[in-house]
Amino acid sequence: MLRQLHISGLGVFDDIDLELHPGLNVLTGETGAGKTMITVGLALALGGRGNASLVREGHPAARVQARFDAPPGSEDWAEDGEVILARSVGRDARSSARIGGQLTTAAALAELGASLVEVHGQHQAQHLLSPSVQTASLDRFAGDRQLVALASYREAFDQRAVAMTQLRALAEVARDRERELDLLAYQVREIEAADPHIGETQELEQDEGRLAHVERLAELSATALGAVADDGGAADTLAAAASVSDAAAALDPGAGELAQRTRGLAAEAIELARDIRSYAATLLADPGRLQEARERLSILKGLQRKYGSTDEEVLGYLSDASRRMAELTGADERLALLEADVTRLDLRCRKLAGVISGARAMAAEGLASSITAELGELGMPGAVVDVVLEPLRDLGPGGAEQASFHLSASPGQPKLPLAKAASGGELSRTMLACRSVLADLDDVPTLVFDEVDAGIGGHAGLAVGRRLGRLAAERQVVVVTHLPQIACFADLHARVTKQRDVAALQVLDDRERVIELSRMLAGMPASDSASSHAEELLAEAANARRSTPA
Repeated sequence: MLRQLHISGLGVFDDIDLELHPGLNVLTGETGAGKTMITVGLALALGGRGNASLVREGHPAARVQARFDAPPGSEDWAEDGEVILARSVGRDARSSARIGGQLTTAAALAELGASLVEVHGQHQAQHLLSPSVQTASLDRFAGDRQLVALASYREAFDQRAVAMTQLRALAEVARDRERELDLLAYQVREIEAADPHIGETQELEQDEGRLAHVERLAELSATALGAVADDGGAADTLAAAASVSDAAAALDPGAGELAQRTRGLAAEAIELARDIRSYAATLLADPGRLQEARERLSILKGLQRKYGSTDEEVLGYLSDASRRMAELTGADERLALLEADVTRLDLRCRKLAGVISGARAMAAEGLASSITAELGELGMPGAVVDVVLEPLRDLGPGGAEQASFHLSASPGQPKLPLAKAASGGELSRTMLACRSVLADLDDVPTLVFDEVDAGIGGHAGLAVGRRLGRLAAERQVVVVTHLPQIACFADLHARVTKQRDVAALQVLDDRERVIELSRMLAGMPASDSASSHAEELLAEAANARRSTPA
């Protein structure tokens, strides 16, 4: 439970310290005094969102510390059986969080705080109008097995949702994929049918050039051969020069290099004549081969216009297209697998949803009876609640249906959905009735109610106070209220007062409680009649406390 709360620099508070009672703790004060800031501070310590506007003028930061009995699982944070949650929010909106003096995150505070405190703020009664909240209440009432089944269902539902999204995405592009696959298949077949190889185009261009001009090349080769090999040609002239050079070298060793070079040229001329003859021998007219080369070149050039400027680029495109075809073909397999997954997960979801629906149907009557009984004790003796299961058109995150609380606030009135049937006060009491019914289903040690008395008063307020007192016999309860009919049941009564712009907190003794209740009853703390009424309320609360089963 919450042992102590310390707040400084927050809103209207300079510095306050509150030690709480294990039972019912009530905070009262004039409207605008700042009593709700107590719950705001506690929410900060529990990881709630903070902003710079909360920081009091003259303070560098708003700081809150909350000391609790250490819950199970908090051994790493606890010391002497207690754990301290601390939060600081600066003027620059930067915040820091600590658990047991160790730096942590607001998310860690919230995670631990959820096992320590459950806060019902002013908007919580309206929150009860949500079908999801009503359904969650029914599931909690149905028990732990239902919550386990829900967790399994939600896991399967999320997996199904992911698989269905992926399946829709693949299906949407299926037509485009087929078109692309057809085009790629045609392109791959076209390239594979041509079967080009690297350098083939260059080779064919050379062949085509020679075959197209074979006669002219033959003429030129004959002329070149005559110039080199005929009598008096280059070969004969160089042979004569070599002979003369050898003679000169015999007389003058210094001419030896010239003789050697001349002999080399003469030998080269002879070799050149041989090569020209060999080349000329290849120059045979072959119209068939020329046609084949031209047709092959046409095919290769056609491929290059589509897929790349060289044989190498065309073959690279073939490789890429083949790989893409494999990917697209694999997409069909992926589509089939996803369809199987969706079918499997859908069957699992529907099976689990059936289990959940059955448990809800069994629990609905019990929850309705329990809430109805609670409303009778909260000053609505003729009220009747039904829990109606409304089927959904398709499976949702919570199953195949949602719960709807229907209320008849008094005899003779039709049962209508809570949003249409309940006034503000009736809604507040219905929220408290639900929380009271569910109180035994969780282990949260501290419950906080901020303005649970909205829209009620008189006898109804006394009934709410009586119920809060009984609830406080089972766990710690903190209530912010303006009703004396509730405040009279307090085990600890603290009053918030404000002078100028500074609020103070005072724990009241018995005499001071009478004065505060008198103020709340009549606005006149010194009124004898109000004081007498306040004492009657305190006596009524004491009698109710004594009659509450231990």
